[in-house]
Amino acid sequence: MSQPIYGTILNYRIGIGTQNPKECLIQFAHVNSASLAGQLFNRKVVWKQGNSKLIGTIAGVHGKKGVVRVKFQKGVPGQALGTTVELVE
Repeated sequence: MSQPIYGTILNYRIGIGTQNPKECLIQFAHVNSASLAGQLFNRKVVWKQGNSKLIGTIAGVHGKKGVVRVKFQKGVPGQALGTTVELVE
């Protein structure tokens, strides 16, 4: 079995006057280019906190430095910003 890959939740996806708590920007370790981030497309991400667990899907690349957009099924709480997520599948 391979090593688990962990990432950090950077922020919500935001616009000029909006904030979408169901979409987050995540930076994974050792993923520093858009081509590497593109290989993660449609993979599942899990955020665990105590007994709660949120599952999201990688929806696309954000920028050129390896940051990805993840769409979660439910809104992510503000306490999740800066915490780690695990890449599954």
